[in-house]
Amino acid sequence: MIKKNLLLFILFSVSFVGFTQTKNTSFSKEALLKAAKEIINSTGTCALITQDKNGISRVRTMDPFPPEENLTIWFGTNPTSRKVAQIKQNKLVTIYYRDKDDSGYVTIYGKAILVDNQQEKNKHWKENWKSFYPNKKESYLLIKVIPIWMEIVSPPRNIIGSDKTWEPPTAYF
Repeated sequence: MIKKNLLLFILFSVSFVGFTQTKNTSFSKEALLKAAKEIINSTGTCALITQDKNGISRVRTMDPFPPEENLTIWFGTNPTSRKVAQIKQNKLVTIYYRDKDDSGYVTIYGKAILVDNQQEKNKHWKENWKSFYPNKKESYLLIKVIPIWMEIVSPPRNIIGSDKTWEPPTAYF
């Protein structure tokens, strides 16, 4: 496992270094949003990160709905899950999408809102979730994440961070 992670790090670093020579240093918000949507729509899952009561980051893989135009992201969950309790304590969350070819990522920092509206739950529903939520009215809750800002790195799209600090391009909402 360590060798595999080291190899991925080396491959990513080599590709990162190669792209920095032709780096585009100015990115419009529209270009960043377009690239972010491409990455988000190409992946099947993402990581949702919350903070527990001790301030420790808690990460879980999620099956999100496609993003809205403004990158608002919706998730379905169990209302008694730890993530719901953590969101009730701290509404600020992070969502991480890794590009399907492992070349880049999108990180969204946002505010999570718990939504228990039946009309919204019907709208944000996947039929293959029936076994997870046998009683959609009681056992299903939505998490709506409204983006505050996002970071993106995508060497194939010529979106690279700072040569010195590696700080990625950022878009604010």
